[in-house]
Amino acid sequence: MPPRSPLAPTTIPDLPPIAGVRVGAVNCGIRYKGRDDLFMAELDPGTTVAGVFTRSQTASAPVLWCRRALSHGKARAIVANSGNSNAFTGARGDRTVAATVAKAAELLGCSEDEIFVASTGVIGEPFDHEKIPAALPALRDGLRPEAWSTAAAAILTTDTFPKVATRKARIGAAEVTINGIAKGSGMIAPDMATMFAFVFTDANIPAGVLQVLLNRSADRSFNCTTVDSDTSTSDTVILCATGQAAHRAVESSTEPALREFRRALDSICLDLAHQIVRDGEGATKFVTIEVTGATSARAAKRIGLAIANSPLVKTAIAGEDANWGRIVMAVGKSGEKADRDRLAISVGGVQITKDGQLVEGYDETPVAAHMKGQEIRIGVDLGLGRGRATVWTCDLTHGYIDINGSYRS
Repeated sequence: MPPRSPLAPTTIPDLPPIAGVRVGAVNCGIRYKGRDDLFMAELDPGTTVAGVFTRSQTASAPVLWCRRALSHGKARAIVANSGNSNAFTGARGDRTVAATVAKAAELLGCSEDEIFVASTGVIGEPFDHEKIPAALPALRDGLRPEAWSTAAAAILTTDTFPKVATRKARIGAAEVTINGIAKGSGMIAPDMATMFAFVFTDANIPAGVLQVLLNRSADRSFNCTTVDSDTSTSDTVILCATGQAAHRAVESSTEPALREFRRALDSICLDLAHQIVRDGEGATKFVTIEVTGATSARAAKRIGLAIANSPLVKTAIAGEDANWGRIVMAVGKSGEKADRDRLAISVGGVQITKDGQLVEGYDETPVAAHMKGQEIRIGVDLGLGRGRATVWTCDLTHGYIDINGSYRS
């Protein structure tokens, strides 16, 4: 594993067991030596499932399978490997998925439509389709309710730390638990979802309601982050609810009883999304971009992502250069409406521009000092409407080139 990101959390929480979920990992020799590369979560019968996946037109074989399986609304297992994305592998990749799904379904005595798969790593390199099925019996035998740290480590690629989060919430009188693990460091530019995130709860929520909740949470978290503007072929976010908690089944995503659960799910997804940005390849600064006054929330988000994805903005941040002109450029190229004479920009809470020009008497000293920190805040007010959005990114350093220039070696 590469050196730990300077933006990594100082502590990693211990995830509690969740009724109806057992997890674990083994090494099956796909690419990595001396570390686990295959994860499995076994779920009790009756577990409901929701998912969001990449919209990439070159989506991986596992993503294509999961899209089809999702319509059945039930899950008994998730099987995920690291080191090879099984993307752009043609019929061989489909055979690998089919063999994995068939073996997992056999072991669990369930329908193949209840098995979900995910793969991450190098694109375009087929691997022996028997490797994962051969490892599944021993993997299943070793699954445990508390093995979350082992599971989270097995799905990493260029990540420098495992990404985990947990929350508690109440549905009626019952307390429910939500656990999440994720991976992601590079090729992060969401489009429906991003990277891997597997989230589990003991709540009793039907698949249709679960899907509405996940769509909302993903759009407010994973879909508001970017590391390098590149959308993966393998992006997968899956949410499973085992139904083991002692509350009545909910019928609508808008029920008042779900209010606390909705907040907890939004919080855990945002936590995992932020951890991914903080582990951006070569990242040294975590950047929050707040856009207000746009013509719509959609426009605000598009403007925010234009800033967040700009190599010129990101390298200026890496170089600790308070070059606000690059922010002006990024707003203008976004394709959304902007008025020069209403645009206001701030960095670190210091207003820099107003009414289409530099604020009179502007002193760059506090802005330059802010740029030397690890937490950078950029504010943009279009002055056109009520649309607002917040997006998160990281800087772009030579470390990103070093990592990706030698990714396959």
